[in-house]
Amino acid sequence: MAQTLETLPEKLEEDLDGGDAVESVLNQLDREMVGLGPVKERIREMAALLVIDQLRRDAGLDSSRPSLHMTFTGNPGTGKTTVALKMAEILFRLGYIDKPKVVSVTRDDLVGQYVGHTAPKTRDVLKRAKGGVLFIDEAYYLYRPENERDYGQESIEILLQVMETEREDLVVILAGYKDRMETFFRSNPGMGSRVAHHLHFPDFTPEELVQIADLMMEQQQYKFEPKAREAFEEYIMRRLERPRFAYGRSIRNAIDRARMRQAGRLYENRENLTKEDLMTIKAEDILASSLFGDEEGESPGDERESPNGAKKTAPGNES
Repeated sequence: MAQTLETLPEKLEEDLDGGDAVESVLNQLDREMVGLGPVKERIREMAALLVIDQLRRDAGLDSSRPSLHMTFTGNPGTGKTTVALKMAEILFRLGYIDKPKVVSVTRDDLVGQYVGHTAPKTRDVLKRAKGGVLFIDEAYYLYRPENERDYGQESIEILLQVMETEREDLVVILAGYKDRMETFFRSNPGMGSRVAHHLHFPDFTPEELVQIADLMMEQQQYKFEPKAREAFEEYIMRRLERPRFAYGRSIRNAIDRARMRQAGRLYENRENLTKEDLMTIKAEDILASSLFGDEEGESPGDERESPNGAKKTAPGNES
């Protein structure tokens, strides 16, 4: 289902404009997101181009609007959706879009199941996204050449037209796995030619995943006791070897389960708990994971992702 996500520009100082406001957003991105060095560098380069472009216009110099459509490639949970929100805020601050919003969709939101159904669905999504950013996750699923009766190509043709003729009113971000996006562009060269900026989101290292966990814990006012942090580091190393690992998303899931185990541990003594008790995750809350047991795989509810990555999560180091 289509999701409309909006940034909260009121968090920024109200008296900041233009380059100062953009710098504030970039600094916030550095503070709130672990790793992603190449992505942050590319976002900063794009922001610099847009700020200078604005200054040229203010000085009366010729300055045509740069192409702003993008692709975000990488594995699930590497921060694509969060960076899209930050990019929307930068574009809004500089006047390139009307609202700091991201309308996030998948194939199901764009493509119909029968003749005459696809065009209205696609146009409805485009209408909702107008003035902001349209984020199409796993965009390559729009193209299914093996099915002659598939209507995805009709949606692609509408998107191509709008990306060209209405680029003053809409920025499109196409997201997904890198290899599949490359195949998609080879099969649809018109789409590739309309995208000027390609950002690849690298996988997080084990050390970065621990930093992400620490940041999430701090934001929720929890903390690891020393042995629990050691256990969580071991949890990450074991989880990386299992299938369907989704980086930031899986770390968030693991913390949620540790919180549940902590709650179960504290419940019987709930009348005599200190603030420290309520904040502290202990080693036993981590070691109770099936990853530390004899099972070959995790229990059905543990870090399972649907094949198309459709699972929704809160904003953070995710997609």
